[in-house]
Amino acid sequence: MEGLYMYGNDNAGLAASKRVMVVVDHTSHSKHAMMWALTHLANKGDLLTLLHIIPPSHKGNSGRTSGSGTDSSTPYLATSLGSLCKASRPEVEVEALVIQGPKLTTVMNQVKKLEVTVLVLGQRRPSTLFSWWVQDSNLCLCATSNIEDFAEQCINNAECWTIGVRKQTEGMSGYLITTKRQKDFWLLA
Repeated sequence: MEGLYMYGNDNAGLAASKRVMVVVDHTSHSKHAMMWALTHLANKGDLLTLLHIIPPSHKGNSGRTSGSGTDSSTPYLATSLGSLCKASRPEVEVEALVIQGPKLTTVMNQVKKLEVTVLVLGQRRPSTLFSWWVQDSNLCLCATSNIEDFAEQCINNAECWTIGVRKQTEGMSGYLITTKRQKDFWLLA
């Protein structure tokens, strides 16, 4: 399943100076990452690509579409987030891409295919409920979520600059940014 939704005045402006791709889904983490990318990375003339990946088991039509959706809930997310971005920053070209496939493989393929300059991913706050110490062997075992595993794999393996974005907890401003070289770098914004 693939769908492409463009927002902007014309498609002639696609010769953007950089392409910023954000992996989006229904979580608040991905929406925070999208807004961070829109306000901190994307400039006039850049192309912001919103990539929504549908699991392979999800039923729907396949093929690239423009403008109309293939599933009532899936394209709605992509189109509504694309419209929100375009309304917030009209000088930035926005496209929403919906693809069915395995998440990590699809992201890596799209990064390469679209020649993405910067990949942005939402990250969750690590949960202390999932971390524990094994006292006997003095070994720390950390059970992380699939979302965190996915983000770390993208950060470590993507062929472009990749940033994990996590909004600070309530009462604190800013974001924690994770890249290959920096982990949980605090950025006031």
